[in-house]
Amino acid sequence: MLVRLLYASRAIDTSPEAIENILAHSRQYNPSCGVTGILCYGAGIFLQAIEGGRNAVSDLYGHIQRDVRHKDVVLLHYEEITERRFGGWTMGQVNLSRINTSILLKYSEKPELDPYSVSGRVSLALLEELMATASIIGRS
Repeated sequence: MLVRLLYASRAIDTSPEAIENILAHSRQYNPSCGVTGILCYGAGIFLQAIEGGRNAVSDLYGHIQRDVRHKDVVLLHYEEITERRFGGWTMGQVNLSRINTSILLKYSEKPELDPYSVSGRVSLALLEELMATASIIGRS
C-alpha cells in the first residue's frame, strides 16, 4: 500500500553544507527503501513530501522525528494513495531564493515558506505548483 506523508521541520544547522548533507543522505537512502519525495527548504524551514510503502514511510518519518538536525517536526498531511505524484524523484529540492514570490503569496499571507501557518493540503498544493513550474532541482 502506497502512502504520502507531508511534514514540516526547522533546521538546527542552516549552513549550505548541512542542508546539502541532508539531501545527499536522502538521495542515497531513499531508493533502497522505495521512497520518493520532494524537499522544499527556505528560511530555516523544511517542507517535505515523502511517498512509498506504508512501513517505509512510517520508519523514515520516525527517523526524521529523532534526527538531531531537525526540530519542531510537525505532521501536516498523511494519506493512502493509488499512485505517486513524485515518483520520478528520489529527492528533489526547491530553491526558494529562485522562485517568483507570487507563487508563495498564492498560498500564504506573506511571500515566505511557512507551512506552520497553513493547512497540509495548502502546503501540498504549493509543492505541486513548484514542481509544475520547474522550480525544483536535483532530480535523480
